[in-house]
Amino acid sequence: MMFMGSIVNGLTIIGGGLLGLILHNISDNAKDTITKSLGLGTFALGIQMALQTKSFIVIIISLCLGGLLGEWWHIEDSMNHLGLMLQERFARGNSHFAEGFVTATLIAVIGAMSILGAIQAGVSGDNTTLYTKSVMDGFMAIMMTASLGIGVLFSAIPVVLYQGTITLLASFLVQFIPKALLATSLREIGAIGGLMILGIGLNLMDITKIRISNLLPGLIVLLAILTGQYFL
Repeated sequence: MMFMGSIVNGLTIIGGGLLGLILHNISDNAKDTITKSLGLGTFALGIQMALQTKSFIVIIISLCLGGLLGEWWHIEDSMNHLGLMLQERFARGNSHFAEGFVTATLIAVIGAMSILGAIQAGVSGDNTTLYTKSVMDGFMAIMMTASLGIGVLFSAIPVVLYQGTITLLASFLVQFIPKALLATSLREIGAIGGLMILGIGLNLMDITKIRISNLLPGLIVLLAILTGQYFL
């Protein structure tokens, strides 16, 4: 079921939020350990996905050109700016409910993993990336609900709607792609996505600070290259 990843993602946020209501006080050391553990798991998943490519040269070219486009379009800066605007608009004052809802929604929605996972689910029915993201969001919900309250649980609603919409659009567009091109594209999209997820893992472990969102245009570049190779 192509929407299962988004549904599970929503359920883990709710489950994590309920657990966070019980665990009122979580130490900073515990939060750091959990985050680093998630980073290790994400790193391993990224390597596994990246190794399925049959053309590392195309992947590297796509990432580099996509990164240039992302920096030119200021994708990550725009996402961060949007997040700050929404938080100032809806989470101001003493409303911890609004703050928890908006902050948790932004963390779960704004990022490469959300978009990439939803596309994979719609194109191939593979929810692996969204399942991994679900685990991460579940632990995020535990930590955030412990400090910001029940509003975090309600962030599950926009997360499911957002990712589900991307999945639905991807499943519609994939019908117009030739089967041979589709098979190659799925493999290489998984590989380039794996490198992005590997970068997310490195960021979570505080080893690097890669602007992952600026690499998203690499998906477009990759599809353009593969399409050109197919028809030429």
